[in-house]
Formats: sequence, C-alpha cells, structure tokens
Amino acid sequence: QLIGIWYISEWIAAGKPKAFQLVELGPGRGTLTDDILRVFNQLASLLSKCDVSIHLVEVSPKLSKIQALMLTGGKAQSNPEDKSAYMKGISKTGIPISWYRDIQDVPPGYSFYLAHEFFDALPIHKFQRTEKGWREVLVDVDPDVPDQLRFVLSPSSTPATENFIQPEETRDHVEVCPEAGVIIQRLACRIENDGGAALIADYGHDGTKTDTFRGFQNHKLHHVLRAPGTADLTADVDFSYLRKMTQGRTATLGPIKQREFLKNMGIDLRLQVLLQNSCDTATHEQLHHSYDMLMNPKKMGDCFNFFALLPHHRLVHPDREHKPESKSPLPPVAGFNELLLK
Repeated sequence: QLIGIWYISEWIAAGKPKAFQLVELGPGRGTLTDDILRVFNQLASLLSKCDVSIHLVEVSPKLSKIQALMLTGGKAQSNPEDKSAYMKGISKTGIPISWYRDIQDVPPGYSFYLAHEFFDALPIHKFQRTEKGWREVLVDVDPDVPDQLRFVLSPSSTPATENFIQPEETRDHVEVCPEAGVIIQRLACRIENDGGAALIADYGHDGTKTDTFRGFQNHKLHHVLRAPGTADLTADVDFSYLRKMTQGRTATLGPIKQREFLKNMGIDLRLQVLLQNSCDTATHEQLHHSYDMLMNPKKMGDCFNFFALLPHHRLVHPDREHKPESKSPLPPVAGFNELLLK
C-alpha cells in the first residue's frame, strides 16, 4: 500500500501528468500490483482525470496465468496478433493490464517502474583476486564425486574479467550482474526521455559485500551447486553498480534500509489506522506480526533496501543555476526524506 502511495506522491510532484503506466518487472504472483491497484482505487477521485494502465514484464507462462487470475479474476486473453503484449486484460478495478516478455516491448510514455526482488534473481559473474591477477570463478564437474559440481578458478583471464572488473576495485571477491546493468540503462533512458520514476526494492549493498551468492529451498539455505534447478538462487544487488550503470542519465536515491523507507512513508501511522479500524484480536496479531517482519532489523528491516531513479529536474530545478531565487522549493521525495506530520 505504501509503495502505491509512493507512486501517487511522485505523480503529484510531477504536476499530475494526464496518463501514467505502472510497469512491474517480474511481478511474481501479482500480489504487490494487486495491493497497489487497491490504493489507486481508494484514491480514484484523485486519479479520475488520469489515464492509468498496468504493464507487467513476465517471462514465465505459469506465473503470468497466476497473475491474471489474481488481478483480473482470470479475465485475461492471450493476444497473438499483437507483436509486443502477449496477453491483455482488465483489472478487477477496471484498469487495463498488458503482459510482455521484455521491457523493450513496453510502449514508451510517462511510466513508473517497480522491481521488487527482481534484480537479485538475475545471473552473475563471480571473480577472485589472485597473485596472478583477477580470475573468474567457474563451475566444473567434480572428478572425485560422481554427478557433483564444484567451483574452480579460470586458469587465465577471461573476457568477463577483462570487461567487468573496474580498475579502482579494492575488494578481493566481486560479483557482477551485466544483465542488471543493461536493464538499469534501459530504465534510465526511458525515464530520461519520457519522465517517470523507478523504485527498486531488494537484498543488496552499496559496493561493499563480496561473496553473497546462495541458494534457498523451502526458506532454508541450500548449497547452490547441489541438485541444480531445485532451489531458488540469489545474489545481493550491488546498488553502486546500478548507480554507475545509469551513466548519469537519471538522479539516484538510496539505497536506504527498508525500515527507514517505510518509516518515512508513514508506516507507523498506517498501522495505527488499521488497528483502530479492526476489533478482531487475530487481525491485530497479524498486523503486529507483519509490521515486525517488515521493520525488525533482524528480519526484513535491514536486509532489504530501497533505491530510486528519478529525472534530474525532480531534485534540481533546471533554472536554479541562473535564477537561484526563481522557483518554489521542490517537494521532498517520499520515503527518502523524513516524513514531517504538521
């Protein structure tokens, strides 16, 4: 719900454009988009003159069916004649939804982008510093154990070590996700050309961590090379790399810890309202449990980060240099600035 508010806040700060697209990358089961749509519906009077549409970038046929059921009640049609969107439908609240296999298929236009636990699932290259220079960590068949894989170092430099290691790198072990770099460049170009904003929420760090590649099976740690294809593989997102890959096309904010972002978004106030609106003990327990899961530093509060791409003029007035006193102050960016309740 608070993420839905974030987009509306940025839409207002941009002067309420007549239309916006909400584009989610890898929407999972569609629950986050469903919550955001509920917020848009609750604020329908505010959005009444705005043409809102939802655009989901999803490669999995199975997940797109689950999303369609969640968001449209199953009233989505495959769209073979359209080269870009492979499926279309109308949300339960009456907003058009389209599905695409690639972000480049999403039509241009003023857009808000959402990537929640998306970048951490993209494949990475791993590198190790040695006495002979950088070596790539590769996967090999273990000669001593049948049907078992192992990690090995490349005997010499590889094209990836030549291209992906920054000359100023000080760490001894580095993970690089080139695909994340390409996607961030596309998002930055689109925001630069058409306006909008991107909000990225993920496990990550600001260029400080080394070996974060791990596997999870049934919410428990699982060796990444054991029984390939049966576990969820993840690597923390390097936000310093994402910032570098925007190549200055957009401004960037964050990463900030999830608990800071949600506190700035008014989660405490939202919790109080929800508690007041419910007399049911089980609901109260569920709300407190959910709040703790999101905010507790030992749970999701500190391991999840928020990061945003915004047009430069959102943070700096274009004419401020020539006429410093000319413009009223810029509205703060929700979530990244402390919320002051007057």
